[in-house]
Amino acid sequence: MADYPAPKEGDWIARDFRFHTGEVMPEVRLHYRTIGDPSGEPVLVLHGTTGTGAGMLTPAFAGELFGPGQPLDANNYFIVLPDGIGAGGSSRPSDGLRTRFPAYNYDDMVLAQYRLLTEGLGIRHLRLLIGNSMGGMHAWIWAVRYPDFMDALVPMASQPTEMSGRNWMLRRMLTEMVRDDPEYLDGNYASPPRSLRIASAFFALATNGGTLAYQKAAPTMELADNFLDTLLAQPFTLDANDFLYQWGASRGYNPAPGLEQIRAMVLAINAADDERYPPETGLMEHAMQHVRHGRLLLIPASEDTCGHGTNGLARFYKAELQELLQSAPRRASR
Repeated sequence: MADYPAPKEGDWIARDFRFHTGEVMPEVRLHYRTIGDPSGEPVLVLHGTTGTGAGMLTPAFAGELFGPGQPLDANNYFIVLPDGIGAGGSSRPSDGLRTRFPAYNYDDMVLAQYRLLTEGLGIRHLRLLIGNSMGGMHAWIWAVRYPDFMDALVPMASQPTEMSGRNWMLRRMLTEMVRDDPEYLDGNYASPPRSLRIASAFFALATNGGTLAYQKAAPTMELADNFLDTLLAQPFTLDANDFLYQWGASRGYNPAPGLEQIRAMVLAINAADDERYPPETGLMEHAMQHVRHGRLLLIPASEDTCGHGTNGLARFYKAELQELLQSAPRRASR
């Protein structure tokens, strides 16, 4: 693992936070981690659904990018990793409001990130915004809503297109399996509904992991059963309301109409075996035609990739990320 400075954690309160529903919370807590000195060029790193900023600090991601001489060397960059609304140490339904918590969406989450950077940390411009999965979708929203805020954009495991197809249908099934469970009790459960663990495992297997990688790991029925038993035996601590809000937040996602507004240099990175964004639909190639300074890196499928999860393995794209940072012009924010 690369030797980069230890993360520093903090909380910032966004006061009078207005959600897209019109609801206003007097205080929304935003938890975050930073790596490096604030004098470095700012970089924003965004996590995926049900994850946290800490989840990006893996040897396969941070260990490949944040160390000395690596593309996001923390000696040169000030790296910010927030927990999204509804996750980690940020305000979430399980804090006490349960289903009375505003039904936030991705626009609300991006607004919270923007307020954290500008009001909380005093950051007015980013050298790079990089996000994975949900974080990739947030990156697309950022680039459309705040086109002058970043020099370079790396949305990963995502598409700047309307939430649709199997991706959306499985998300609906995932949440409805839990919401329709009698043990859910309209969100007023005393203990987690038993459907929560099964629904989460089902969605993970159906939309993540990679076809070739799964076949390599489980080439027989016995090994497949062992794989599944191990998955189901893992500690599971997610709160059901938090879970439903997190997955439901993707409803209405569609940055496509604003793609031509993007000014940053864009390196979009997807995997050829991504179960949620299969390249054969042609949607990504069509969308990229509307991004003026963009290119798509499609990681070929293999036994070493893991479908939607491939982008957590920075070794597949660290060279291209380095090239982007070397070539992207530094633009002052307007």
